[in-house]
Amino acid sequence: MADFEGWVVARSAVELAEPFTFVVDLEGVLRLAPRRSEHAACAGSGPVLGAGEIGFQRADGGWVVGEISNHSTGYCPDTSSWTAVARALARVGLRCPSGFTYEVVFRRCLACQEVSIVREDDFVCVFCGNDLPARWNVDPVDLPGDSRQR
Repeated sequence: MADFEGWVVARSAVELAEPFTFVVDLEGVLRLAPRRSEHAACAGSGPVLGAGEIGFQRADGGWVVGEISNHSTGYCPDTSSWTAVARALARVGLRCPSGFTYEVVFRRCLACQEVSIVREDDFVCVFCGNDLPARWNVDPVDLPGDSRQR
């Protein structure tokens, strides 16, 4: 908590008015960066347990998580990543909601291989119109920009 408090008090009011980029690395450590930062840069280009955007507010004389999402088009984390995110926040000592305040549902289209954001439970690919899988299927090593072969 001391590290977090040192970091957060150094932020300007303008910075604190909008969410920050976050990742939870493989050791369960919460990493924060300015909102317009890339999640991969925040993670040091490594794999993560969770990623998204997070906003903080003062409450009861301390800091709490006011809003949090899994919105990361770089990692496209499943909503089940909440467990790792909640653990990381608890390690810091930050109170948080019982889940993401805004959940993003990512799916890879089996027909065209593009990653779509599912909106309003409409599991249809925005790129080719084919049905999307019901279960999360976005393998991070296959995301656009990855230099490995698919």
